[in-house]
Amino acid sequence: MQKLFKSKILKWISISILVVILVMSSAIAYTIHHSWPQESGKIRLPGLQAQVEVRRDGSGIPHIYAQNTHDLFMAQGYIHAQDRFWQMDFWRHIGSGRLAEMFGQSQVSVDKFLRTLGWARVAQTEIQQLDTQTKNILQAYAGGINTYLANHQDSGLSLEYAVLKLLNPKYKPEPWQLLHTLTWGKVMSYDLGDNLDTEIERSILLKTLTSQQVDQLIPPYPAHHPIIDAQVGGERGQGGQGGQGGQEGQEGQGSNLSSLSSPSFPLALGKGDGIGSNNWVISGKRTATGKPILANDPHLGVQMPSIWYEVGLHCLPKTAACPYDVTGFSFPGMAGVIIGHNDRISWGVTNLEADVMDLFIEKINPNNPNQYEVNGKWVDMELLTENIQVAGGKSVTQTVRYTRHGPIISDTFAPLKNFRQTAGINLPANYALALRWTALEPSTLASAIVKINRSQNWQEFRAGVRDFDVPAQNFVYADVDGNIGYQMPGKIPVRKTGDGRYPVPGWTDDFEWQEYIQFEKLPSVFNPESGYIVTANNAVVGEDYPYLISSEWDYGFRAQRIVEMIAAKKNGITVADVQKMQADNKNLIAENIVPILLQIPMSDSHLEKVRRLLVDWDFQQNQDSNAGAIFAAFWKHLLADTFSDQLPQAYLSTGSSRGFEIIRQLVKQPNNNWWDNQKNLSSGKS
Repeated sequence: MQKLFKSKILKWISISILVVILVMSSAIAYTIHHSWPQESGKIRLPGLQAQVEVRRDGSGIPHIYAQNTHDLFMAQGYIHAQDRFWQMDFWRHIGSGRLAEMFGQSQVSVDKFLRTLGWARVAQTEIQQLDTQTKNILQAYAGGINTYLANHQDSGLSLEYAVLKLLNPKYKPEPWQLLHTLTWGKVMSYDLGDNLDTEIERSILLKTLTSQQVDQLIPPYPAHHPIIDAQVGGERGQGGQGGQGGQEGQEGQGSNLSSLSSPSFPLALGKGDGIGSNNWVISGKRTATGKPILANDPHLGVQMPSIWYEVGLHCLPKTAACPYDVTGFSFPGMAGVIIGHNDRISWGVTNLEADVMDLFIEKINPNNPNQYEVNGKWVDMELLTENIQVAGGKSVTQTVRYTRHGPIISDTFAPLKNFRQTAGINLPANYALALRWTALEPSTLASAIVKINRSQNWQEFRAGVRDFDVPAQNFVYADVDGNIGYQMPGKIPVRKTGDGRYPVPGWTDDFEWQEYIQFEKLPSVFNPESGYIVTANNAVVGEDYPYLISSEWDYGFRAQRIVEMIAAKKNGITVADVQKMQADNKNLIAENIVPILLQIPMSDSHLEKVRRLLVDWDFQQNQDSNAGAIFAAFWKHLLADTFSDQLPQAYLSTGSSRGFEIIRQLVKQPNNNWWDNQKNLSSGKS
């Protein structure tokens, strides 16, 4: 009887557990499914002026068909919110320095730095300066987002909010504002800019290295690699050669964001090694169809979901009042298409690597930390108070100090803490570091995007690109009439003196920004004789160009490879050929190093056997290549063994194009001191 009773108890326990599992599974399934966007049927959107149709193709890409501009962009806002609102919400909190509102105390230090930069303050100024047409589009876009928010909350809005409720039960997304769209451009400018970090890197390296050694670690741009605008800089070989100095060579490369003590900020922005963009356009005189082919592969950091969102925006009918028929890649949170094509033109974008950030060393009054010296006189700083809301904690008050050059970032930017101890440059007894940066001034980016989207020819395209001031980029162009072109837009400072490579004294006028390079004087190419234009973050101009654009280009290995492949095909190039080019994995530094490696005497029979795998390797570093894997391991250890004995851990050379160029130069100098081992020398080892 007792055994029977126990058996029944166990049976009921088992059934109860099964029921709980089924209920939990159903709840999880419901929560996940509840957040999915509606992809069929009818949705009523208050505020629409006419009917809008959204068709999703086989890949789930939405194409929006509307009868007027207002409805077109309102629908885009709604669709973006349907599919990506968590991403949009997260990014707008970065843009305004409000991550602690979502994630609590752990993000306060990040918010302090972001509030110091003050993107939201700049965006507020931009709102007042928007032209009426762009403002109406952004308001329609925001209206679409807010219509979605009005009918969806918590897990119905996005699955992530169900998780966030466990950490922050009181969090509720606020309505979308124009401010949130405009700060997106500031965040992207930071993502694409690394000049600040290189100034800091050079300064820190000077602590233990000579200026000559620093220049060896950040060498000039290779004279034999392509420049984009050979007509400006002077042609020096196939595709145009030469250029100004070089740097890390990867788009969004090198920022030591981990020092901000935040796991979310660097991951959100996608900075890191191996990030770089390529685009090229080939004239119809080189293609099989007689029409241009334009290719673009922007390698922004890998994220989930992707930073890109493919969409089509179509006016039915297309009229002067509703002139859009554009398809391409947008950013959730921004109206319009960033990279794509319309019914007449297509365009692609890569990062320019322009030098638009300068650190100014300010002399601080020892008797008043809120005064700084300007031409021999103490001047009051502008003081702004920021209030940071913290989920689950007390709010934090912060004072941001402003000089004539911009915000003092040494108060909140971790790489500048204890800068006197880490850097090898001269600093006053009492100092602070202020940041002058184009992204801290009002921008016309939003109007540029919608102007480009509706452009019908080269002249209209250039007029739109003119407003694409921050971040500065490389644009390639093609149209249905067979034209190809290149245009570099952006605010590029003209300095009174200096080259922007190191922090400069801020207490005199010697290093002030005098103006920006006029748009008409920025590099531009239309229908070049070569029949193609290639950009891959490489040098835009040669040494003959009268202004400094950058001393930190990518080193041009990717650009060189693209030029090689186009030149090898000469004529009859097809879309399939371009697809092969985009998938090409040839390692140009391996092509340089392997012949040397194969000539080195080797006594170890096992290593000799392994090395033989490099013989007849085509230098394609494909994922299934044994030779490619061997070289990758060799390269990693070569860099570590060469530099780890003399460089700080944070500044060890990596597999970027800068590392390629450093080693390419050093192999010509077998007696160079970089080849020795300082650790062995100091310990008396041979």
